[in-house]
Amino acid sequence: MGKRLALTGDMAAAESMRQINPDVVAAYPITPQTEIMMTFSQFVADGLVDTELVRVDSEHSAMSACVGSAAAGARTMTATAANGLALMHEVVYIAASTRLPIVMPVVNRALSAPINIHCDHSDTMAERDSGWIQIFSQDPQEVYDHILLALKLSEHPDVLLPTMVNQDGFITSHGVEPVEILDDSVVKTWIGDYKPKHTLLDFENPITVGPLDLYDYYFEHKRQQVDAIDNAFKIYPQVAKELSKLTKREYPMIEQYNIEKADHVIVTMASAAGTTRYVVDQLTEKGEKVGLLKIRLFRPFPADQIVNILKGKKSVAVLDRSASFGSFPPLAEEIRNALYDEKTKPPVYSFVFGLGGRDLLPSHVEHVFKGLAKGSFNTKTIEYLGVR
Repeated sequence: MGKRLALTGDMAAAESMRQINPDVVAAYPITPQTEIMMTFSQFVADGLVDTELVRVDSEHSAMSACVGSAAAGARTMTATAANGLALMHEVVYIAASTRLPIVMPVVNRALSAPINIHCDHSDTMAERDSGWIQIFSQDPQEVYDHILLALKLSEHPDVLLPTMVNQDGFITSHGVEPVEILDDSVVKTWIGDYKPKHTLLDFENPITVGPLDLYDYYFEHKRQQVDAIDNAFKIYPQVAKELSKLTKREYPMIEQYNIEKADHVIVTMASAAGTTRYVVDQLTEKGEKVGLLKIRLFRPFPADQIVNILKGKKSVAVLDRSASFGSFPPLAEEIRNALYDEKTKPPVYSFVFGLGGRDLLPSHVEHVFKGLAKGSFNTKTIEYLGVR
């Protein structure tokens, strides 16, 4: 059902937004996200959507407009990258704390300085404690599918939280691949109408949004946010199963590849999973017992599932496309923490790669697997792949 198109990741994001036909999109251009909004604005100009496209003067303004729009009851989206996401920082927290189901494609790009327009995950990792759900995409097909999934997940009454759908800048955002697109009517029926329970424009049931909230209630509201994002563990599989019936593709929170018989496992996210999978195939043909664990849902972090998969393995390497200065990088830290209480936990080794868009080569991944088999790494240090 539908059709197959040659699309970049940015075009795939815009295509899913067209089919969703949000009430409001507020946007500001920034490389390498600009093509999402450029393509979507053409849809608006051509009358293919009836979205109110708000052209603002900064990313801070974009997210502020989205907060106002969503609070008024409109289905609302935006997109950004890198320094734009950093400029949104204040309002990103407000969107989550106000429980507004905004969906935002994020094209991951290195944060300055020095100025760099290519990929790493420093931008979205800076927002990992903001209260947003975070989904990472390996390729343009996943970008398209994940945005549809994200909207249903965010708008579920047991969740009501915003979601970032991440893709790697230029690697995915500007790489052309075949993408299977559902029929517009199928998406429209599956998405359905957005009918929020509480809105600023419901004059029969007036509410206030963003009031002063001191120590008499603030703590309770934060606790409710914790429950809401934890509810995503229950709702995500339901939504993913519904979408799978339409696309015939699966969307587990974490994706296993050649894991069952593997002694040594690499854990990573986004486009790096494709390179790792290629190397797993090459080494498996040579009789080596290696596997890949791809993290799709990073927030909330599916620690229990990960522990069940990794316990008993001989070793685990975690590949991060970001650094956490003064500590272990984000994904490695999460994996180590998840395995902390396990008696049969494997040693976990941390690797940083690809900062500022540098390629992750198959030889780098093979180097990791070979070192795991030989026991040549140290769990107390961080290795850097491809750095001079």
